[in-house]
Amino acid sequence: MNPNQCSFCGRKRSEVEILVSGNDGFICNHCIEQAHTMIAGSLKDGVAVGYEIEDLKKPREIKEFLDRYVIGQDQAKKQLSIAVYNHYKRLLHAGVEDREVELEKSNIIMIGETGTGKTLLAKTIAKELNVPFCIVDATILTEAGYVGEDVESILSRLLMVADYDVEKAERGIVFIDEIDKIARKSDNPSLTRDVSGEGVQQGLLKLLEGSIVNVPPQGGRKHPDQKYIQVNTQNILFIAGGAFDGIKEIIERRLNKQAIGFSSEKLNTVGEEDYVLGHINAIDLRSFGLIPELLGRFPIITYLDKLTKESMVRIMKEPKNSIVNQFVELFKMDEVDLVFTDEAIEAIVEETIEKGLGARGLRGTTEKVLADYMYEIDEHSKIILTKEAVLQRLS
Repeated sequence: MNPNQCSFCGRKRSEVEILVSGNDGFICNHCIEQAHTMIAGSLKDGVAVGYEIEDLKKPREIKEFLDRYVIGQDQAKKQLSIAVYNHYKRLLHAGVEDREVELEKSNIIMIGETGTGKTLLAKTIAKELNVPFCIVDATILTEAGYVGEDVESILSRLLMVADYDVEKAERGIVFIDEIDKIARKSDNPSLTRDVSGEGVQQGLLKLLEGSIVNVPPQGGRKHPDQKYIQVNTQNILFIAGGAFDGIKEIIERRLNKQAIGFSSEKLNTVGEEDYVLGHINAIDLRSFGLIPELLGRFPIITYLDKLTKESMVRIMKEPKNSIVNQFVELFKMDEVDLVFTDEAIEAIVEETIEKGLGARGLRGTTEKVLADYMYEIDEHSKIILTKEAVLQRLS
């Protein structure tokens, strides 16, 4: 240890303004400024793990950000915001020495029909978070020894996003989409191998609960000669989403058993699917085909409301990156003024609802309506899209 130079950059005492001494070295003012810049940058514009709880964005702030991009689904947005906030409080707590209480993480599972916004919620919250975030499709996973990807490949993608910085990846968030597609085929434990169902659920258990996992850096299948990266999943938050087609009938059957005449009258008057989904719990997901051990690792269960015509009209117009705004911007690049009338938007929404594609189908319908205009874009300076024009192009 040289008292006349910086232990970090090697500058001599005569080359710096300040040289601060520590237990095992010295640091100059240049290195202090650089370290401060790096710390400030890592906390900028996100919910990144800071050194104080004040650095974290509160659940209300996270939800307000989601509101700008996702219409409705207030209940799911609240629970997602709370889960993310608590996750980062856990990380702060884990860094405290002599802690008496160990905080466990609360993985979350989202249930909702196709096109209600599960993946959009996950992608949007990724914009707000200054942490590694990846979306993985559960349908590509298979049990060890079969064609497909090992469960550990989920963490390969997280590592890629984190630029192979293991420490950074170990505080990331993973969204597992289509979790319902790995449900076992019957309610009884399988005697034969369920290659892409129960076997994959069993494989996910060690990832979800928190353990040190050998991860193949490039994903895919593992083989003996491969080098592995060890990742501790203790502080990785897992969010799962799925459509769970047929879950409504399972909930209704369970509600019917609670009291004579309860469900038949209640469901027909309040009937609506939101009322039914509001009663969802782990019992229904177990009946659907998720194993109890997996459900135990997803303590938070939330659902997304079915989209109404009114909410789909709002989706077309209101978000910052709404479909209307996107196409107006596209046409503006060719100096064409595109105007959607309210009636035209309603006609596009009605057509999409008929197809049963949810909000995801809105873009496809709009593309179909505007295809001719886009083909002949150099022949227009202003386009006013009316209901009649929409119906004519959809017929």
